Amino acid sequence: MRLASFNVENLFNRAKAMNLESRSEGKPVLEKFAKLNELLAEDDYSDTLKQRMINLMIELGLEKSDEGPFVILRQNRGGLVKRPRTGGLQIVASGRTDWVGSLDLIQAPVDEEAMRNTARVMMDLQADVLAVVEAESRPALSAFNTGIVGGLGGIPFAHVMLIDGNDSRGIDVGLMTRESVSIGQMRSHVDDRGTNGQLIFSRDCPEFELLLPSRERFLLLVNHLKSKGFGTPAASSARRRLQAERVKAIYEELRGQGEKHIAIVGDFNDTPDSQALDPLLKGTDLRDAFEHPSFDDGGFPGTFGSCTAANKIDYLLLSPELFEKVTAGGVLRKGLWPGVRPKRWDVFAEVTKPVEAASDHAAVWVDLDI
Repeated sequence: MRLASFNVENLFNRAKAMNLESRSEGKPVLEKFAKLNELLAEDDYSDTLKQRMINLMIELGLEKSDEGPFVILRQNRGGLVKRPRTGGLQIVASGRTDWVGSLDLIQAPVDEEAMRNTARVMMDLQADVLAVVEAESRPALSAFNTGIVGGLGGIPFAHVMLIDGNDSRGIDVGLMTRESVSIGQMRSHVDDRGTNGQLIFSRDCPEFELLLPSRERFLLLVNHLKSKGFGTPAASSARRRLQAERVKAIYEELRGQGEKHIAIVGDFNDTPDSQALDPLLKGTDLRDAFEHPSFDDGGFPGTFGSCTAANKIDYLLLSPELFEKVTAGGVLRKGLWPGVRPKRWDVFAEVTKPVEAASDHAAVWVDLDI
């Protein structure tokens, strides 16, 4: 059985701000969007709070219209803002219950060739079980599976599953499997909370029971841990560590129940030497598939961007029993932009410029004799 994980990134639409040529351009937009949404959710709007909201709206291009270049303010019933003819903005609501609507990110289609290259990666992987990161929804993932993978001549996956997580941008984790591997029971951890009462997972840590032809029981946990892109490095690292600690606890609970075949996979957004991932990488008996003698990293230790050791952020963690069943493994970089001076690895002929890359991430895979 081939198990793979891939941060698909360019699947269908995504926030327009995330499609900018440089991530540094989109990051401030997303941070201001998140902060304004946080303020809009307050029960009472003080004068100070209103001014902060107005400042953010102006910075987001909402001074003259409900639609800015990257965000849209939907005022369905009850007014939030007024725009006097003399100019400026006024917050007329006194709290969240005074108006009905939302602040949303404007969506934009990704480059079509990038979308097709994402499908080509999935086709080349030939995975029986594929964990996907940064997919919008089950309908979108299912439509991509049949319309794009199938449209390019690939064999669509038989089963597609995705549970909505905590990310308001619709960036979730999901699963695609072949006919031979059906999806059994599922368990979501979307509501798991820390001691401070805050949600632990940025998306979710779903548990999928996989029913194999061999009748072996296989449990797969798919993760996308807190990124380094938003908030201070210390706060982001602390959040990832909290998430890693919770994943460890879930894993140990399953081991305590006698489960032997467990894999924890996905984009962990940190390197093996990071303290944030210590609970998983040093505090359990999980083994990284990259450490197996039969695993071929293609001459590059990383999985993201330039694939240096500092960019090893995608993982296939296996229980000891699964690690013993590994027969091969590797990193598929054919959809990842290789650079030009020099070209680091071979890619699809259709990847001629960065915007056509399937993702900023390579796909990782492992073959298991199970």
